Amino acid sequence: MELRILAPTGALGAGFDAAAFQRGVEARPHVIACDAGSTDSGPAALGSGSPKLSDQAVSRDLRLLLTARDELGVPLVIGSCGTSGRDMGVDRVAALVRDIAAAENLHFKLALIYSDQPIERLQHLYDTGRLQPLPHAPEIDRELFTRSHTVAMMGVEPIQEALGAGCDVILAGRASDTALFAALPRMLGADPGLTWHMAKTIECGAACAIPPSANGLLVHLRDDHFDVTTLAEGSRLTPRSVAAHTLYENADPYRVTEPSGTLDTSDATYEAVDERTVRARGARFVPADGYSNKLEGAELVGYQTVIVGGVRDQVVIRRLPDLLPFAKKYFADKILDVFGGGVDPDDVDIDFRLYGDGAVLATAEPESLRPRELGVLITVTAPDQATAHAVATFVAHASSHLPIPEYDGLVSTLAYPYSPPEMDRGPLYRFTLNHVVTGVSPTELFRTTTEEL
Repeated sequence: MELRILAPTGALGAGFDAAAFQRGVEARPHVIACDAGSTDSGPAALGSGSPKLSDQAVSRDLRLLLTARDELGVPLVIGSCGTSGRDMGVDRVAALVRDIAAAENLHFKLALIYSDQPIERLQHLYDTGRLQPLPHAPEIDRELFTRSHTVAMMGVEPIQEALGAGCDVILAGRASDTALFAALPRMLGADPGLTWHMAKTIECGAACAIPPSANGLLVHLRDDHFDVTTLAEGSRLTPRSVAAHTLYENADPYRVTEPSGTLDTSDATYEAVDERTVRARGARFVPADGYSNKLEGAELVGYQTVIVGGVRDQVVIRRLPDLLPFAKKYFADKILDVFGGGVDPDDVDIDFRLYGDGAVLATAEPESLRPRELGVLITVTAPDQATAHAVATFVAHASSHLPIPEYDGLVSTLAYPYSPPEMDRGPLYRFTLNHVVTGVSPTELFRTTTEEL
């Protein structure tokens, strides 16, 4: 058996080189698959339903993918549509697909797989003890689901059902990245260990290439090994770069957990076929005792206004860490005064980050820093945008004239590059879940619709 799988890019809409993609198309792959989402950039996409990348960028990539699929007559699988995989993300990408199909006179059977979870279902799963926490999961209660938005992450099975129904283009909600690439090979009887290892390797396109890029990879999956080839000119693969990708987004460099089991690459070997191709073999897939689907949730927690400033004065730089606690106390009193007690200072967070002096590592910084200048990011978080902005106006004003003991009179402590300095950042979201659903069938949390275009 030989199956060819084309991963054109690591993220739909990130862009990929058309010539590199065409090289993959010329290899006549049996399936084209592509991820369109992630939680890497935080909870905003899931909380708001807005995608990270623009419709224009996504449409550019989709047009190339859809026309190539039409030429080859093979399935196109796209997962985690709209970044978060919410139902509205699937519908948004579907609308782009319909527009392109009409413009290019393309005809195919389209499947939409939805992964939003209704409140009633989540509360029932909670009440029946079928929501199990993963390590470092937050405490939850059934009320959480009324104020948050939750999706389930699908494995290969909903995608395989759509493939089995003859669907040519599959737009999936939240999905395991690897499931997109493993679905068809597993349907056709490919070795599970090799299939899942292959899928893990190419899930992010050419992220495992040197240099990493948004371009694609082509896999030849055979009975006892797979070859992975980078498609972009000037890029290469090494056994080390391919093996290292198993650690990406994964705490264990050898084991990757999927809904149906665990990929174990402990005995995997890697060898260079040439500068652009690496051969891998030896991975195993260990089926789980029971099936589970991961849940992802996000909720709105407030609104933010941000202020960006800078300071070069060495006296001010030395004094700032000591002055900021006093400034925050002053701001709390100011909130009571300005709002006449209508806003509780405890409901407003005023955060100063001193970039150049431990803003990234904070107390984990291995040695004392001696910055020549600082970038100061001030973030005001409040229950509503109007309050956040109002507080930020007096925070910005007072922060530019903090009292410096070494100086007499009014001095400037921060310089602002923008006028006005206050910038409304909008809503703030946080993740609410790190849990799995147990005791479910592989498809019961998802629903699929199909249409002919």
